[in-house]
Amino acid sequence: MIEFAAAKGPRLMLDETSVMDIGGCIIEGIDIAPKRAIPDDGDPRIDHSLEGFLFTCGPDHIRHREPIPGRTDGKIYPLHGSASGHPAKVLWTKFENGHAECRADIDIVTVEGLTQRIERLWRIDGTTGEVSLDDKIVNTSGQTVPTLLMYHMNTGGKWFDPGTRLEGKMLDGGGFPWTFGEELGGIFCVEAVASEGGLAEVRLGPMAAVGSKTLRVRFRTDTLPYLQVWRNQKAPADVLGLEPVSHRWVSREELQAGGEFNMLKPGESRSYALRFAFI
Repeated sequence: MIEFAAAKGPRLMLDETSVMDIGGCIIEGIDIAPKRAIPDDGDPRIDHSLEGFLFTCGPDHIRHREPIPGRTDGKIYPLHGSASGHPAKVLWTKFENGHAECRADIDIVTVEGLTQRIERLWRIDGTTGEVSLDDKIVNTSGQTVPTLLMYHMNTGGKWFDPGTRLEGKMLDGGGFPWTFGEELGGIFCVEAVASEGGLAEVRLGPMAAVGSKTLRVRFRTDTLPYLQVWRNQKAPADVLGLEPVSHRWVSREELQAGGEFNMLKPGESRSYALRFAFI
């Protein structure tokens, strides 16, 4: 893990062994990542990623396992795609004037044996404490491929309290308590609503455990037009995820039939971005 911090904001642990995703996220001295309070999905790559505060789902597949059409060898699209477990090549890390910046490339081999690259830039504004992530997915293969992406931002449920709420324009009534759904969990996916600067915003908080701060997440709606929210309190799991995502919560087959894939020709790219801060 690479420690990544600025003059203000969270202290992040970037995982160079897995997509330069965020392992630990320390705010007010507390790491709010769920750690081992996660469901075991039987894939050690994904379990490792789920333990952290943010992991990248895709770019060849998102959400859950599905069969690969035309395959007779039993191989399936893996849980949450192929990115997890691919190491990052760090191009630079800078700490200047209180700000922090880290640039890395992640070369991925998809389940079909095709190559794609994530060009990733992390920044922390040392004045505001806001963290920004800018990603470019580049199709480095010789075939036209669909590109899908989801960011899982996972927080340990033990850091919440009865006053912690979800809030955002895309939510019913503008928001509700974090304990939505059934007693031990729930999931929903809604169309994101952009506001200032073409960004959607969702908030989770306040959390008394971290000085009554609220996690504010903002993300581009042109390439991440949906927000999925998931929670699981079925022991030993105790986790809630805020998940900006490129596609609706339906099967891969239904997305393809509806012409909803984002197809990239060889050499083409697609950009994604999110921001988060504790306010």
